[in-house]
Order: sequence, then C-alpha cells, then structure tokens
Amino acid sequence: MKICVYGPGAIGGWLAAAMAKGGVEVSVVARGAHLAAIQANGLTLELPDQRYTVKVAASDNPADLGKQDGVIVTVKAPSLPSVAGALAPLLREDTPVAFLTNGIPWWYFMGHGGALDGRSLPRLDPEDGLRRAVGQQRLIGGIAWPASSVPEAGVIKMGAGAARGCVVGSPDGRPHAGLDLLAKAFAAGSLRLDIAPEIRDVIWEKLSFNLSAGPMCVLTTAPVKDTHVEEALVATSRKVMTEVAALIAAMGRNVPIDQDKVVAGNRVLGHRPSILQDLMAGRPMEVDALYTTPLELADMVGVKLPTLELLVSLIKVRARQAGLYNR
Repeated sequence: MKICVYGPGAIGGWLAAAMAKGGVEVSVVARGAHLAAIQANGLTLELPDQRYTVKVAASDNPADLGKQDGVIVTVKAPSLPSVAGALAPLLREDTPVAFLTNGIPWWYFMGHGGALDGRSLPRLDPEDGLRRAVGQQRLIGGIAWPASSVPEAGVIKMGAGAARGCVVGSPDGRPHAGLDLLAKAFAAGSLRLDIAPEIRDVIWEKLSFNLSAGPMCVLTTAPVKDTHVEEALVATSRKVMTEVAALIAAMGRNVPIDQDKVVAGNRVLGHRPSILQDLMAGRPMEVDALYTTPLELADMVGVKLPTLELLVSLIKVRARQAGLYNR
C-alpha cells in the first residue's frame, strides 16, 4: 500500500511516521529545513511513552514519488492553493485524496445537497483549483483531533488527544472505496480512524471547540488554560459558543455543544493552538478557514456573531501587523 502524506507537519508527520512504522510504504511532500532533515535523518515521532525514527521517501516535487494508492493532504489552508497544481503526478483515476484540515474546508458545499449544493468558496479555493484537481469522485474530508507540534525540523511531538485520532467521511455521505483504504493504512499504524456518515457535523464540532478559546490564545499568545484563568474570558468563550451554535443550526446541522464540558477541558489544556504556533513561528496564519469563512457563512444564512466578529477583527489586525495575513 502506497500512501503519500502531503505536508508532514504536526499532524501529517505523526500519521506518516506511525504508518511507516506499521509497514505502509509512505512518502511525504515537504519543503525547506523540514524536508532536508527528513531526507538526512528520517522522520522522528515523540510520543509520551516512546520516541522513534522512520525512513520515508521525501521530496518537494510530487513527480519524484509516483502514483499513489492514497494521498492525505495535511497542509494548512494558506498553502492549499499551491497544492492544486501539484497533485496530478500522485494521482491515478481512482486515487482517493483525503484533506485533514482546520476550520471550514474548501470543499464544504461539494455533495452538500439542497440549495447550497456545489457552491464555491473562492477565499479558500481560488478559481476552484482544488475542485478541478481532485474532483468529487476522489474527495474525502476529515479532521484530526490531536494536539501536536514540530519542535525542530524532522521531529513531531505529540500532545493531548492522540487517542481520539482522526475522523473522515465522504462529502455526500455515500460509501467510498477510499475510506476502506484509509482504514487499512491507519490500522497498520495503530492509529484510530472513525468514519462519519455526516462529516460536516464533525467539522462543526471541532470548529466550535477551536473557536471556544483559539481566538483568545492568538490575541494573548497564551496556552488555552491560561485564557481561562480570567472569568471574563470564560464568559467570552461561552458567548462565542452560543453564537456558533446558532450558526450551526442555521446551516442545517445538528451538533450539540456542551459548554460546561468544553470550559472544563479548556481550563486544563496547556496546548497552544496551531494558528498561534504559526504566529509565533512567523508562518502564514489560517485566518480565513478558521475565522473569516464562518463569518461569511453567518452572513449567508442571516445569523449575527458579534462576539466572534470582534475577536476576528482584532486577530486580523494582529496577523497583518506580523506580516502573516494580507487580506
């Protein structure tokens, strides 16, 4: 089984290393110092109870890696437009392409059904480049739950949530041969993979969690638990979750949010969200997928999100000042 992980960062590197250790023929598309370290020393995964290094084929040119049985794309939203023009050398007619992303995915309305079916999200997929490159017949959507980081080039460090694994599903909810292939690859790596009949519900579940503290983390550069020391910020978190719940309902999804459970978890979570890691590392930030697009969807369905809108406006100023967001 040949699996290519496109973007072996905090999540993709974890998957690539675990699958390779389990015997899957893994290759990765990476770049810069991370690529150089993987080529020279292998890909290292640090878990709470062990550390190991695997050798994987690695290149910044997908054509070097050849056709694949499956592709898992884990690059962050700002880099996705560049992926559109580079996927072709990895794909056969039936190669499934799974996108494990944060926030609202570029493909959200593909296979959606109803009046919104097929609508484009040009902010996330300019000129429908990914839609044309992948097509609905290959597409699998998904999310990853774990908190992880890249402490140094070639090294992935896992934090909380690894036991929850990843969740994938086809956009139209129908059976997809690619789901079975991914299940086998994840099982080989002793990784948890759940297949959801309604993948958009899972996307909203994770996004509501991301929005409960992530914006405040970005604005304070603090880990999640430190934002929940101040009760005014806990109250702000609850307001955001209430607003997001209204948006979820207006979008026709059924995703209950247990605010008390989320707050309790946030009070002890020492992780810095990935978008804050990007800010601190000087990397382009996923402002649009996580923050701007939910506000655009709210406008689409006539829902007001004043608390989130204020936080997002402040984040945009912060990101522009850092030179990491230009819209």
